[in-house]
Amino acid sequence: MTTALNKIAVIGGGSWGTALALAAARAGREVSLWARDAETIAAINASKQNPKYLPGIEWTEQITATGILKHAVSGADALLLVTPAQTTRAMTEAIRPFLKPATPIVLCAKGIEQSTGQLLSEVIKSVAPDAIPAALSGPSFAHDVAKGLPTAVTIAAEDGAVADQLSAALASNSFRPYATDDLIGVQIGGALKNVLAIACGAAVGYGLGASAQAALTARGFAELTRLGMALNARSETLTGLSGLGDLVLTCSSTQSRNFAFGLKIGQGRTPQELVAPGQKLAEGAHSANIAVALAAEYGVDMPIANTVSQIVAGKIDVAQALSDLMTRPLKRETHP
Repeated sequence: MTTALNKIAVIGGGSWGTALALAAARAGREVSLWARDAETIAAINASKQNPKYLPGIEWTEQITATGILKHAVSGADALLLVTPAQTTRAMTEAIRPFLKPATPIVLCAKGIEQSTGQLLSEVIKSVAPDAIPAALSGPSFAHDVAKGLPTAVTIAAEDGAVADQLSAALASNSFRPYATDDLIGVQIGGALKNVLAIACGAAVGYGLGASAQAALTARGFAELTRLGMALNARSETLTGLSGLGDLVLTCSSTQSRNFAFGLKIGQGRTPQELVAPGQKLAEGAHSANIAVALAAEYGVDMPIANTVSQIVAGKIDVAQALSDLMTRPLKRETHP
């Protein structure tokens, strides 16, 4: 792939989509942003703000917002797909008619398709075989990126040259993307850290203390590594920005929707309340049971992910989850 990536289409007008549109604009790209919400579109075009999703943040960069997919996608050299993971198939079907051949579609949501158990890159391949699946992941909160605070992420594509090109197209003084051809590893790290963040949030919400939070993060990383290696991810990816880096951030801050989801469960809210329409989306709630199924398929021990799956399904409460984890047979600590 040698075409310069000058025009970037961002699909999704929420906080993360707007932040990534700003990152692309700061890198000198021509940016079109598709959003569903008419008020968001109007605010971005008229006042260079997104008060619904990024209140208090204004910018000087030029972003053109639209509610028409064809207008956003046509002629784009690369797409950043920033819609929820479980809508990836439907969104890819919607944008496919407007794509140029061999257009990179960069997955910016983190999850595994619940209905099929497929990685999102596999969904892209099946729906739009002429496109090039890629993924962006790493320790990054939308408000930090939107404000232009220093952020480093990983961009992956099976063809390392495509990853390099995407990295160069999005890089600026405040946004540093590292390139890799380990597309599997980047997606596994992003999907599983969401599951593990729910466990950490629940522990904090229940008042179990910082020691328990740190233990869950460390042992969760061991689970992430075991499954990642079983799926042929590379160890340097799992210990890098999109694995360990993102896990540490997500498991320690209420800015993470998944940590906040777990926190509320630990404080007594039910999972059913928190996944109701109108609630903020926590991708880990969808990915937990898929992670457990993959672990069973590949013979990988993932007790924390399994516990989160049971909590989300309403089968056990936090007290029972803690008891189950703490009374498992003792074992030696090994890596992974």
